[in-house]
Amino acid sequence: MPEQAAVAEVMAELAALEDPRARAVNERHGDDHGVNLGRLRALAKRLRTQQDLAVGLWDTGDTAARLLALLICRPKAFERDGRAGLDGMLREARAPKVHDWLVNYVVKKSPHAEELRVAWTADPDPVVASAGWALTTERVAKKPEGLDLPGLLTVIEAEMKDAPDRLQWAMNHCLAQIGIEHPEHRARALAIGERLGVLKDYPTSPGCTSPYAPVWIDEMVRRRTGRAGP
Repeated sequence: MPEQAAVAEVMAELAALEDPRARAVNERHGDDHGVNLGRLRALAKRLRTQQDLAVGLWDTGDTAARLLALLICRPKAFERDGRAGLDGMLREARAPKVHDWLVNYVVKKSPHAEELRVAWTADPDPVVASAGWALTTERVAKKPEGLDLPGLLTVIEAEMKDAPDRLQWAMNHCLAQIGIEHPEHRARALAIGERLGVLKDYPTSPGCTSPYAPVWIDEMVRRRTGRAGP
């Protein structure tokens, strides 16, 4: 089937999955689509990996289509730069769920991930910078060799308090991850979190861990070691 026809057919399927209740829930989180994510994943499973179709769906600009594209693409097939590359895609990905899936499902699996991490973290656009911090958090947890952890804590201490929401959230996650994964930096991470108070009053559902870094760090350390604290 020609790509244009395939895209049209999938877009029709997505339109048929539109659910006003799902849209209402998604829009409360800044995502402008009305497709239940479980159904979206089922459709992706049926379509399997199709890079050309993924590119065509992404180019529609439709949020549900872009989410589906990220599920059926080949992460290593994307170039780093250009509008059709990962950098250009991220700068177009303003819906939070598209941004999150692009970073976690595609960029993290790309050979360009480290170059993009460095470039994005220093980007003046806070949404782009938040992607860089998300990639840094991944390295803090899985491949910290070569990272300047004290330097990261210094930047977080100086900039997180006044950062825009999405960037602040990403920096806070990095702060917590440093405290959880690296005992030698845990006391400083806890102290920074306590002094800044970022997300201290964030509403947390029963049974969930608060994103406030001192609570988050203590809880994860307790689960791993049976005790909290530095």
